[in-house]
Amino acid sequence: MSGTDRPLAVEALNVSKSFVLGVTGARTLGEEVKRTLHKLRGRPDPLAPVGGDAIGRRQGNIFHALRDVSFQVHEGEVLGIIGRNGAGKSTLLKLLSRITVPTSGRIRVRGHMGTLLEVGTGFNPELTGRENIYLNAAILGMKRADIDVRLDDIIAFSGIKHHIDTPVKRYSSGMKVRLGFSVAAHLDPEILVIDEVLAVGDAEFQRKCLGKIKDVSSGGRTVLFVSHNMTAVRSLCSRVLWLEDGRVRMDGPTEDVVTAYLGTYRELPDSVEWSVADAPGNGSVRLHGVHLVADGRVEELTTKHDLRILVDIENITYDDGSFNVGLHVYNGDDVLVFSTTYREGASDHLHPGRHKLYCEIPGSLLNSGDHRVEVHCWAKAKHVFSVAETIAFEVHEPRRENAAWFGRAKGVVRPMLRWTSEAGA
Repeated sequence: MSGTDRPLAVEALNVSKSFVLGVTGARTLGEEVKRTLHKLRGRPDPLAPVGGDAIGRRQGNIFHALRDVSFQVHEGEVLGIIGRNGAGKSTLLKLLSRITVPTSGRIRVRGHMGTLLEVGTGFNPELTGRENIYLNAAILGMKRADIDVRLDDIIAFSGIKHHIDTPVKRYSSGMKVRLGFSVAAHLDPEILVIDEVLAVGDAEFQRKCLGKIKDVSSGGRTVLFVSHNMTAVRSLCSRVLWLEDGRVRMDGPTEDVVTAYLGTYRELPDSVEWSVADAPGNGSVRLHGVHLVADGRVEELTTKHDLRILVDIENITYDDGSFNVGLHVYNGDDVLVFSTTYREGASDHLHPGRHKLYCEIPGSLLNSGDHRVEVHCWAKAKHVFSVAETIAFEVHEPRRENAAWFGRAKGVVRPMLRWTSEAGA
């Protein structure tokens, strides 16, 4: 029986979800004066909400998280859901899981659903891990005898056997994810819904999870999988739904959709600069520009060239020395190549004011292919701001004369490592 001949497991018909935002304007005369003074000086609004809202999705105090989303998922299908941060992916999963209801449209779900969304969702923090297993199973309508049969497998898979009788409120985020996934995958829900929270676990546990998802799907159960990891999406999913600005941008075969999605990064420039009025940010930090600076003036950037990434950033409020800026560099498959922060490589504090920061990337580190840069900011040990789409650039293979090998090296990086040799005996 082909996928489209199977019964429907999930159906969304013209689903929209809107939120009424809290008060973002001045609430007192003093706040209004402060806002006006900042505006006259060309400074950002000190009362603006952190991160701001996507252009075109906010009307007054209404934010449109999803707009007219329609799709169908058949039994036994593994549907990947992709999109940039803020595209509406998590909101959609919460609607499907009945954590919240749509503003308009209709959702039909046929069968019990096991969900793993935000870390710790569905757990009672006062209960132990063992007690939460029984609680989650009871919510799914399972009998205690059925849970007893699966209990040892759930505990063993989670890898937290020695903490299973400890209250969940004492668990780390990683422990909660381990137990949450193990419960969701072993209690035989007809539909398994998984958000990006698997990124919290370590590499070994992620491999176990991906293997379990394959086992679940091969057993005929339906899986909805949200991830930024395109390698995992390509490996697991037969079909992908791409959300952009709360709408369905594309729905189709995995390779077609993933290739189109990743291709949008190539549209980014290698240098971007914002005016004071348009600079992304909030009341605490503003990003004024990100630029690629190559080693000398080169017509084509190759794996051998040194390069620098210039970040033009403004620290508005943090005067305690805790402000830090970092970069995430991704390759053309949306795999994180490396991350780095200013405070790792410099001793100077970024006190209030505007700063131009240079991150130096040596030649013979990056592999050939497309790359993009995300900018992240932290303060007081908390993530306070990020911009996912800044610049992108392509690294080419160097031209080789009389080389014994041609082509792209495997791997996300291609460092120039030292080799030595000695004569054999």
